[in-house]
Amino acid sequence: MNSPVVRPIQAVSELGLSQTPERFALEAPPSELRLLVHGLSAGFPSPAGDYVEDALDLNQYLIQNKPATFLFTVRGDSMMGASIEDGDKVVVDRALKPKHQDIIVAVVNGDYTIKRLYKYRGTIELRPENPNYPAITFTDGAELQVWGVVIGVVRKYINKAAPHAQQRHATHS
Repeated sequence: MNSPVVRPIQAVSELGLSQTPERFALEAPPSELRLLVHGLSAGFPSPAGDYVEDALDLNQYLIQNKPATFLFTVRGDSMMGASIEDGDKVVVDRALKPKHQDIIVAVVNGDYTIKRLYKYRGTIELRPENPNYPAITFTDGAELQVWGVVIGVVRKYINKAAPHAQQRHATHS
């Protein structure tokens, strides 16, 4: 029971992904949003300038292989270093071949998990992006089932506020 593989797998089942992938509709309706082409500075503010409005279809932007693309809801914090948080939706493409350092969805002992793939010297590891979790190591004879490659993350901030911030907002509205 103390093998290096058993402990991470237990954490995976407790903090992994929801077990049911949500399939994108094959003919999803356009989800166009207005895109302001003016760059948005994440450092010092940049001078305001003219911008051009364009439309951005999120399906077209995120999805290359519609029949092979799914959404998962992330549960847990093992990938927070890769900016993938609890409650986020990850867009997963099953048609892509996983490469070294890709973020993947894998099935380990029947449980889905999301980790970064590392391949070196005949060893394969699934590494979390949180130092509180150990890597899952596969050696000769062990089989890793890669379910798909993560190609995007969707996050809503409106529901991410701390409970005390929501409460403060409700009392000052």
